[in-house]
Amino acid sequence: MLNKSTGPRRVVVTGYGAITALGLNSTDNWASVMEYRLGYRYVDRKSAGIQSCFYGLVEQELNIKFLPAQIRRRIPRFAQLGIVAAKEAVEMAFGDQQPTDIYPSLDCGVVIGTGWGGMDETLANHADYNATGIASLFGCFNSMPNVATAGASQFWNLRGYQNTPVAACATGTIAIGDAFTAIRDGRATMMLAGGAESLLSDFAVWDIDILSALTSEQADITKASCPFSLDRNGFVLSEGAAVLCLEERDAAISRGATILGEISGYGNYSDAYDFTSPAQDKVARVATINTALAQAGLSSADIDYINAHGTSTQLNDLNESEAIEMAVGTEIPVSSTKGYSGHLIAAAGSFEAIICLKTLKHQIMPATCHLTNRDPACHLDYISEGHRPAKIQHTLNLSFGFGGANAAIIISRESSCF
Repeated sequence: MLNKSTGPRRVVVTGYGAITALGLNSTDNWASVMEYRLGYRYVDRKSAGIQSCFYGLVEQELNIKFLPAQIRRRIPRFAQLGIVAAKEAVEMAFGDQQPTDIYPSLDCGVVIGTGWGGMDETLANHADYNATGIASLFGCFNSMPNVATAGASQFWNLRGYQNTPVAACATGTIAIGDAFTAIRDGRATMMLAGGAESLLSDFAVWDIDILSALTSEQADITKASCPFSLDRNGFVLSEGAAVLCLEERDAAISRGATILGEISGYGNYSDAYDFTSPAQDKVARVATINTALAQAGLSSADIDYINAHGTSTQLNDLNESEAIEMAVGTEIPVSSTKGYSGHLIAAAGSFEAIICLKTLKHQIMPATCHLTNRDPACHLDYISEGHRPAKIQHTLNLSFGFGGANAAIIISRESSCF
């Protein structure tokens, strides 16, 4: 069992997986970003009263045949995406072995969050019930936010710490932060952590579109998602999942794992202000950044790259830019990769954590896509001229969500293992 007598333990990344409209695995996703490809396309949904018309859809059939029927038949699409991403992460970390071949099952856990979970399946089940008086026998599981966490736990026999954060667009980063804390505090040795989202039904999309949160651009795809641009007008809704495998550093090194990066700091504060608008004083966002830095033992001068939340909405991009400036100044290179992927909601933070890990591996910072008409009120270095090679040791990943959720993690190059 775990040795809980020591102080805070170091937490490293040994695997990751992603499935989005940019690609069916993390390698293809990164290649798409590097080649300036977009993971969304035009879809006309006006017959359903939906004005927004650009979406990121995983259109290839999901391969979930590796799951036993008792899991496969009970999990909605978002959970299928989440477990597919988790499978890539586990295989990257452990190869042909399983986590419980190395560690006791009680030392291994799962934190896979979601924003709206199986809303599509729940709506479909409700419609069937209204029409016929009966619906799917597995409808209860479709509506459980923790069904992806449960499915992954069962499939890999991970019987340790588990949780399912539900924090809208900050969910993926909070999941990683929660798993990081569990390992750091001695409650786990290995954790899967990330987020998954799939909102495809007309009502689920209309529900967000009616808030004027989705892009209002009707024709020009370069203006559908253009973070920090004067032309920004809302975000592109995308589906997908991204999951990291985290391990306690000494245990990972002892088993000969390849260390891909280190999570060294985590911050999480609430705006306590509004359900959709960020707090004008930016106090919580600044505290989130500063807490992550302090826990990592770093100053702003140590951060080489920031992956911003960068939603391409009028309110967030300006507020986030001002919060970053207040916390760390204007000199650190910043980019938002949502111009490529669209907004993955619960998976956004964990997907962008993988972008940070790829940035560390390849020593190149991705450009902010479609930033040709920068908002002069946004004062940061947004890497708009093309991908930028650089010496990168420490990255900061930011996520901000509806309901005032703010989260940040520091992801560093673990130098002894590169």
